[in-house]
Amino acid sequence: MRMQASGAAKFYTGGISVYPVSELYRETAFIAYYFHWPQQEIWELPHEDRRRFCEEISGMHERMSGTRPNNPFAV
Repeated sequence: MRMQASGAAKFYTGGISVYPVSELYRETAFIAYYFHWPQQEIWELPHEDRRRFCEEISGMHERMSGTRPNNPFAV
């Protein structure tokens, strides 16, 4: 049976793919610092959404201050 898990782990036909914990903490700290969201709420977001929020926060900061915070998630 194929299942979808919320958060960092997802089940695929080839096994379990787990997002690196260090990256999860970095994204969580970045979002929590700027949006003041609780850790559990951030961890329940899909990876793509957390990355998108990191990029959006950087863009908002740049527009407001004229500088871009050090975003380690920018591609």
